[in-house]
Amino acid sequence: MEKKALVVDDDANIREVLKLYLEFEGFAVSLAGDGAGALAVLRQGKPDVVILDLMMPGQSGLEVCQELRRESNVPVLMLTARDGMEDKLAGFRFGADDYVVKPFDPLEVVARVRALLRRASGNNVLASAVAVDKIGVLEVNPETYEVRLDGKTVELKPRELQLLFFFWRNRNKVFDREQLLAKVWGYDYAGETRTVDVHIQRLREKLEHEGCGYTFRTIRGVGYKFEVSP
Repeated sequence: MEKKALVVDDDANIREVLKLYLEFEGFAVSLAGDGAGALAVLRQGKPDVVILDLMMPGQSGLEVCQELRRESNVPVLMLTARDGMEDKLAGFRFGADDYVVKPFDPLEVVARVRALLRRASGNNVLASAVAVDKIGVLEVNPETYEVRLDGKTVELKPRELQLLFFFWRNRNKVFDREQLLAKVWGYDYAGETRTVDVHIQRLREKLEHEGCGYTFRTIRGVGYKFEVSP
């Protein structure tokens, strides 16, 4: 079943970036720019997880979290520009379940969201086991963003990870460069399509070898596909 996430931040850019990353991971995402909007969405849509900015005009994130806790046990991930222990302890006292300090990597936010949902479900071990998928010698765990080749961890940059996970979910399907830019980089990406070629080449260098059972195949005149041997 599709999980629902509520992102609350007065910065529209942060809201949109997190929306993009969460939707890429299969979440249905609602947005709010202040505390009143957050509580309205919460009461209407009953999200499975809330990502909440600490510092907002009007009601602060702490106040919203406190009020939210009177009505729901939904997991709350707090976003803050402050990394002091006092602020973190205040957040936990008011009901936050976890913290991410700005500036953050959106991939870390998604990973922490998934961890909160596993913790809330009480099925941590089972969820982690189900998350791992394997093709030949290549294993990916979208829950932890871990990629292993021949049992060894492969370090991929965030965009390489996103591109790999997109192909992984859409194996043996052909996509042109514009489609990949829209799906992985986002519709507002203003760069050149050449960046797709560069990232594909990096994935080939890091993950392909003879007999691996898959390839990032170039379809001349069209684009690319992640081709998996039957």
